[in-house]
Amino acid sequence: MHSLELLLDDAAEASVRADWDRLLAAGLPSSGRHGSPTNAPHITLVAAPSLAPETVPGIDERVAAAAGFVDLPLTSAGVLLFGPGRGGYVLVRQVVTTPELLELHRRVCTAVRPVPGQVRTSYPGAWTPHITLARRMRPEQLAQALAVLEPPPEPLRAVGLRRWDADARTVVRLA
Repeated sequence: MHSLELLLDDAAEASVRADWDRLLAAGLPSSGRHGSPTNAPHITLVAAPSLAPETVPGIDERVAAAAGFVDLPLTSAGVLLFGPGRGGYVLVRQVVTTPELLELHRRVCTAVRPVPGQVRTSYPGAWTPHITLARRMRPEQLAQALAVLEPPPEPLRAVGLRRWDADARTVVRLA
C-alpha cells in the first residue's frame, strides 16, 4: 500500500519513538520493531495500491502545491484501538481533527483524485487522523500497553509531507 503522510516535528517524533521503545521493553508489539530508515512516526492522509508518479502522473507536484508549506499544530486526543482485524488490534494515538487539519486533508485528497483503489478510510468524511504505535496487539496485551505509554507533549506539530512508495520501499519528501 502506498501512502501520503504528514511528518511530525522533532519533539513529537521523539515522543512517539519513546512510546515505541516502552512497548518494546515491555515485550509488546511495537511499530519500533521495524528498523528501516524509512520507518518514521506519521499521520497517513491517503492510502492506495499505488501513488507512484508512473501510475498517478504529476502526483508529487500537485500534492506539494496543495499542501503548501506544512507547519500545523496538532493535539493528541488519547489512545484508540482499530480492529480487531485478522492480526489483532492496532493501537494508535488519535489526533484531534481541527478545521486546519481537515482542510489540509481535503486539499491533498482533491489533488490526488481519482486514485483507483484509494482506501475508503482515507476519504474526507471517513478519515481518522492517528499515529500508529503498534499492530497485531492481542486483547490480553492491551492493559499492559496502556500502562507503559506516556502522555505526548502538547502541542504536537506536523512539519512535512512525504510519499511512501511501498513497491520501491522509498520515501519522497514533498513539502
